[in-house]
Amino acid sequence: MTKHLIKHEISITKEISFCRRLVFTPKFYLALLVSQVVILAVFVYPRNFQNYDPLLVITDQRFQEELFNRTTENCSIWNSTELEPDTKCPIISPYLVGYRKPIISTAINWGDTLEKYQTVRCGGHFRPSNCKARQKVALLIPFRDRYAHLKIFMNHIHPFLMRQQLDYGIYLIDLDDKIMFNRGLLLNIGFLEASQEYDYDCYIFHDVDLLPENDYNLYRCSDLPRHMSVAIDKFNYKLPYDAIFGGVSAMTKDQIYFVNGFSNKFSGWGGEDDDMYNRLKFHHMTVMRSMEDVSRYKMLKHEQSAPNPKRFNLISTGMKRVKEDGVKDLRYEVLKKIYYPLYTYIKITI
Repeated sequence: MTKHLIKHEISITKEISFCRRLVFTPKFYLALLVSQVVILAVFVYPRNFQNYDPLLVITDQRFQEELFNRTTENCSIWNSTELEPDTKCPIISPYLVGYRKPIISTAINWGDTLEKYQTVRCGGHFRPSNCKARQKVALLIPFRDRYAHLKIFMNHIHPFLMRQQLDYGIYLIDLDDKIMFNRGLLLNIGFLEASQEYDYDCYIFHDVDLLPENDYNLYRCSDLPRHMSVAIDKFNYKLPYDAIFGGVSAMTKDQIYFVNGFSNKFSGWGGEDDDMYNRLKFHHMTVMRSMEDVSRYKMLKHEQSAPNPKRFNLISTGMKRVKEDGVKDLRYEVLKKIYYPLYTYIKITI
């Protein structure tokens, strides 16, 4: 009996000793740390808005429509009798601050953004009150179900453009849900719709997931078509390839009509920007780019859209149909047009 008790005590002592050694060994803490990282990655990080949760987007869209519909009645629009200052704004605005890190947070909400930018007129239109802007700029955003990104973009882009003393309007162009997303088509329609509303000098094609970091990256047009999103954090702030014209780019009305705008054939992701670059080269136009340290952008994370399987064939045959495939012969129907406080929303079908 005594021997049995002694053996039992020795066994318990060994088990306690083993547990103590396990707890105090570095491998134990390493394994614990790894398990915590795995738990955070699996259960916590996917809930971050940057992973583009479709349920979050749907909820946010409903909230946005409810909020904005309550504010459109109080929207003020430009009146043709309103006097504009005679003095032109300086070539370089005195309000520029240079680099400013974009605020990317789920804490941003529409109510606060609306409160901050009450000087923006209905439809997302703003112009300086103390001088006459040197250019009238239309910001054209092809859009589909990116409401989580939209509130971050609007909170960032309005003060950015205001500091540049621009006379600008912002247009979101959405496509009938039954039709596959087509960026080039939406940009062509946005150009035509904006041109009917205001005498814009410059049209900037802008993805909603790109936030400019430096306001010395002037949102203006020049004598040459401009590719503006030269340095994006996703690509380590380097130009991915020489022929790129996507992300953010700027063209005048004459330049757009000269190359017949974008192709309308690129449904799905990719190809329309490379086709536009080819159109510019075909018409002997040079693409202008700013320095990488100024043309810097932060990209909001999102799920990649389904690529267009025909894009490479369309690009290779693009110049054969450049005259009949573009902005000049476009046919579409406007389903909805709403002048929200911070932007004009246009939904179309073809």
